[in-house]
Amino acid sequence: MELYLDSADLEEIKEAFKLGFIKGLTTTPTFMHRHGVTDVDGLIVELSKITPILQIEALGNTAEEILAEAERQLALGLDKDKTVFKIPVSLEGVRACKMLRDKGLLVNVHLIYTVQQAYMALEAGANYICPLVGRLQDQGHDALDLVDQCVEAVETFGYDAKVMFSSVRYPEHVRNALNRGVHVCTIPWKVMKMLTSNNLTEVGISQFVEHTRLMTVKVKDVLSGKNPLVTLEDKIADALVKMTESGFGCVGVVDANGKLVGTFTDGDLRRLVEAEGHQGIDKKMGDLSYNPPITIDGNALLHHASRLLHEKGVDNLMVLNGDEVVGQLDIQDVQ
Repeated sequence: MELYLDSADLEEIKEAFKLGFIKGLTTTPTFMHRHGVTDVDGLIVELSKITPILQIEALGNTAEEILAEAERQLALGLDKDKTVFKIPVSLEGVRACKMLRDKGLLVNVHLIYTVQQAYMALEAGANYICPLVGRLQDQGHDALDLVDQCVEAVETFGYDAKVMFSSVRYPEHVRNALNRGVHVCTIPWKVMKMLTSNNLTEVGISQFVEHTRLMTVKVKDVLSGKNPLVTLEDKIADALVKMTESGFGCVGVVDANGKLVGTFTDGDLRRLVEAEGHQGIDKKMGDLSYNPPITIDGNALLHHASRLLHEKGVDNLMVLNGDEVVGQLDIQDVQ
């Protein structure tokens, strides 16, 4: 199934065709009016330079007027092998279709709402027949059955034509088009952008990115630059200030030589206050006892840090470069 863009918005057309695989563009006077286009011919010429196939409206009250309009547009410099003239179905429209096809021009007979209309267009030699699914569904009709009938007519009787599924309103319409074997689906950009979206895909991508990061990024590369440390001579209140300023729930405790002797956490602070009240806050850091600190080298991968955090059941690791404390790794840094 060929993919076409359905638009008259120049900026979104340029963006969409960066995909590199859209086969063509359909546009209508309604789209152009909606986007405030005042130089229709100028826009058509510009679009013809962007799109592989451009489908534009050729309007007139008679077949002769429709033919004259198509020839006038070609005279703007359009390539007849890359330009498809869209003609609304009617007796004059299908007569015009035959006249344009006799001159080797490409035609899309559109505004198809019945298989009888499609049949007349096919007999007239239309390259495309175009049922408007969304519009027909708006009126309460079984538009998908019409699409099935159009595809069956082309395939059963061997017409050299493509069924174009148009008036697409949402991604489900694209699935409908694929399931029914239509040859072309022309889609608004807002719907096209939704076609690759899926929550399960996004979850999977997020996991892949997370796991790749854990296996390739070093601990030192994600440090915040904040390194709250207190000495054994500092008071508990100093540790509280350092935690507040840094945003960490933990400070490293170092001796006079800067060597890490332990850590002091907000949980330690609560337990100290519960046990000793205000008097506990007046203590020095050296008055407390410490368990051996849980550390990691800054050159270790985040994968190792993540495993260590979970094995030890802690939220912070002290990051070392040799014996020097260079920062803290918070559990949020590896998630």
